[in-house]
Parts: sequence; C-alpha cells; structure tokens
Amino acid sequence: MPGWDNGRVNSVAEPSLFDRVNAALPQTQCTRCGYPDCAAYAHAIVAGSAAINQCPPGGAEGVRRLSDITGLPEQALNPAHGTEGPRTVAFIDEAWCIGCTLCIKACPTDAIMGSNKMMHTVIEPYCTGCELCLPVCPVDCISLENVTGTRTGWAAWSPADAEQARERHEFSSMRRKLNKQGNDKKLEALAQTKLSDLAGHSKITDPGVLARKRSIIEAALASARARRDADGRPD
Repeated sequence: MPGWDNGRVNSVAEPSLFDRVNAALPQTQCTRCGYPDCAAYAHAIVAGSAAINQCPPGGAEGVRRLSDITGLPEQALNPAHGTEGPRTVAFIDEAWCIGCTLCIKACPTDAIMGSNKMMHTVIEPYCTGCELCLPVCPVDCISLENVTGTRTGWAAWSPADAEQARERHEFSSMRRKLNKQGNDKKLEALAQTKLSDLAGHSKITDPGVLARKRSIIEAALASARARRDADGRPD
C-alpha cells in the first residue's frame, strides 16, 4: 500500500505472485513436492506446471493458503507426496556416528555441525525435519523425534520458522555454490599449468599420446568455460 511522506506518495511494490506463493510454503526444503526446494516448487505453481497440493509439511492449511493466493480450487493433499504430520527434528546417536559428513552435505539449512571423522550433532532450532539426512547415513545413526505432539502442518510451524529456514537455505546454497566455484577455479588453474608444460608434467614420452592427452585437457577446459559462461559466472 502506498505510504505518505511530506504529502508525497511513496509507492511500495506489491509482492509478486511468486513471492506470495513462496511465502505460503513452510520452507522445509524437504523435496517431497517433487522439486529441489520450496522456491522451485513455487515457480512451478506460478507457471501452472505443479498443483497446489504437493506439500505435506504445509498440510491442508497450506493448500488453503495457496488456493487463496492463486485462485485455484482447494483440494486434498496428494498422498503421492506424503501425508501431513507433526514437526520432527533429527537426532544423531553420537555413539554410532562415524563422522562421514554425508548428513552435513545433505542438510539444506546447515543444521548439522561436525567435521570429518568427528562426532556430528544437530542444531535443533535450525532443523526443519526435512529427513534428507536419513537416507545418506551409512550407519543409520539418525532418528526423528516428534517435537509438536498432535499439532501438524502450519499448526506445528510458524511464519518465523519458515523465514529462518528460507534464509538459511539461501545462505547455504550460496556458500556451496561459491565453494564449488573456488574449487573449479583451482582445478582449472592446475589443468592450465599442466597444459603449459605437458611433457614436463607427464611420464608419457610418446608424442602421439601426449597430443591426445593435450586435446582431452583442452576439451575439458573449454567445457568448464562454457558452463561458467552459461551460469553467468565471472572468470
């Protein structure tokens, strides 16, 4: 709604349909909707390629909210995507944890703390109960605990919880992307160094084999540059 400042109207941009849809999702990032995260599901709803009843954490109330926002008819939660339930939090049995870090890599909100070959633990306020850590644990030392009793869906979750989860997911995604970009640059620099003196960096002496190896490295570097350009990343 416009605001007033010394008699002048300050126009405030209305939230886009995507913003409103995304804000109506619980941001658990559980992927049960069939999309990689809540934002992707929101985009699909706006594009008309996904129904509004694919979010079990949001439950029936979530479907109602999405119906009000989109004008689409309210419908029952699609059981193919799961059922509505209470909020759960993951717990790690520290006696069995082997410190593999796979759960840390799977967590969409950086709610698991630990390091390689060291005991891991879950930071309870940041856990969304997404369950993505369960299938990757090789020793099955992670369990889920009901923390909201009989309260389910949005009755077990709040807008503040959702906003915190969204912010942590966005930060985590950006951190991982930057880490990958940094690692990609290191690998590319290493490949360039080897390419500049391929004979000196290889035990191979056959000119024909060296030429083929050079072609492979050049093709790999070209492919890496093409992916970077497609992502809009700077050199």
